[in-house]
Amino acid sequence: MRDLMGIMKQAQAMQEKMASLQDELDTVEVTGASGGGAVRVTMTAKGLVRGIQLDPTLMVPNEREILEDLLVAAVNDARGKAEQVAAERMAELTKGLPIPPGMKLF
Repeated sequence: MRDLMGIMKQAQAMQEKMASLQDELDTVEVTGASGGGAVRVTMTAKGLVRGIQLDPTLMVPNEREILEDLLVAAVNDARGKAEQVAAERMAELTKGLPIPPGMKLF
């Protein structure tokens, strides 16, 4: 019975740590870029876009498609970095726990 109580306490502690991590991921920001830094996208580790910076030389009316492609690339770059940060923080939190590989907790 004591083992069950210990497991319950561990589960509750893990739940509290997970909630804390989720709050932290709201504040962690990453920046993705494309076009050699001409387009930069800043987002939280949870994927909320906070800002976009464009080099003024990209504002050419007849080259709209290039700018659109660069925006997509920068957002995808930032999203990849956000997922990496979240995975790293989660790995720190779950270190030592017998969690099956590939199981996502968030």
